[in-house]
Amino acid sequence: MQEEYIRDLLADPEMLRMGHFQRREDLNLGLGWIYYALARIIRPARAVVIGSYRGFVPSVLAKSLMDNIEGGEVLFIDPSYADDFWADAVRVETHFQQLGTPNVRHYRHTTQEFMATQAYMELADIGLLMIDGHHTAEQARLDYLAFYEKLTENAIVLFHDSVRQKTSKIYGKDRLYTHTVCALMERLKMTPGLEIFTLPYASGVTMVKGRPETLDFINQPFDVT
Repeated sequence: MQEEYIRDLLADPEMLRMGHFQRREDLNLGLGWIYYALARIIRPARAVVIGSYRGFVPSVLAKSLMDNIEGGEVLFIDPSYADDFWADAVRVETHFQQLGTPNVRHYRHTTQEFMATQAYMELADIGLLMIDGHHTAEQARLDYLAFYEKLTENAIVLFHDSVRQKTSKIYGKDRLYTHTVCALMERLKMTPGLEIFTLPYASGVTMVKGRPETLDFINQPFDVT
């Protein structure tokens, strides 16, 4: 990865937020190094990212795919609920072009809405999936189940904000909610057929590989407060 790309990416203070352990002073991508490395190793034709504040993860993955001789694209799903940053299609396209990663294709949808599109119906062979949208256990589970049958055999699923409960103000002080993705991670750890590994730095990221032998436990109601 070229230093110039990292310097330009981290020049925007907004790219240092949202708990990926980034640091501008030494051009440190933090957990971004893991995202980049996984895409270089797996060499997927496509990756899917659900949710991103300013496009840090979609851009890092897209850069990795561009650096692979196979190429590839990132499908980025975000309804722009936190603010209007992803609301204008031309602005979004320009944003990723300026970051040097034009191979990001944005869909302004929730996962539920995206599942009703032709693009979802045709989607297959996902080699890398990042789940970083609405951070409740219920929504993270829906995101996972919406795509797990579309994953390649050796695909990796990443869950961000996966290590602890915390209160989020991203939708405004009058719309607080609690991150509970960690409750889903406990379910996945006890699900046969899955390998789980968590990096507990900053907001944390959990890597999941394999295919669940059963969805019975995963689909049980959550009781988290």
